[in-house]
Amino acid sequence: MNETQVIRVRYWAAARAAAGVPEEEISVAGPLTLGELLRTVTERHAGTRLPEVVRICSVLLGDRPVSTSDPAEVVVEPGQTVEFLPPFAGG
Repeated sequence: MNETQVIRVRYWAAARAAAGVPEEEISVAGPLTLGELLRTVTERHAGTRLPEVVRICSVLLGDRPVSTSDPAEVVVEPGQTVEFLPPFAGG
């Protein structure tokens, strides 16, 4: 049996506004690097502000912050959730 594998991507605040959706599922054949996932997401939303917004976002892989890790070195497995959190203004 060949199951569709997906990575769930969630967008918060300005990223949600730029994407026009709160989340989406990316169909994958297997693990991707975060860099590959970023390319997929920005290509899907070409012509919007999302490519610009995700460049400044903090990224969570599951409940783990990616921080300063190289996106080419971070592996995202099917079934995982990636969240893009823009900087929040506050005070």
